Amino acid sequence: MRSLELNEVLQQLVRGGAAWRELLRNDSLSLGVYRLRPGEVDLQQPHTEDEVYYVVSGRARFEVEGRRQDVGPGSILFVEKRVPHRFVDVTEELVLVVFFAPAEHSLKEG
Repeated sequence: MRSLELNEVLQQLVRGGAAWRELLRNDSLSLGVYRLRPGEVDLQQPHTEDEVYYVVSGRARFEVEGRRQDVGPGSILFVEKRVPHRFVDVTEELVLVVFFAPAEHSLKEG
């Protein structure tokens, strides 16, 4: 078992100025926290793994294949591998818990 405290992780991200921090990894899953500040551009590219986002706090719009939807605290988003997606119009600091299955970067593009 492993236990994590989200508030501690967020404090570390803020102190370090980082947007992403991986918290857990095994063969079948990886987990991390992603943070975007208001107006910040989400530069991520499609992943080779399926992905689930849980919005802890903040407000933005989520764009998938040209469609946009508003997201906020409690929103859960699933994106299949290789599907282009990003957060846009971040109006309040966005904090996301992100799950990759299998673990992020465990698959090779091909």
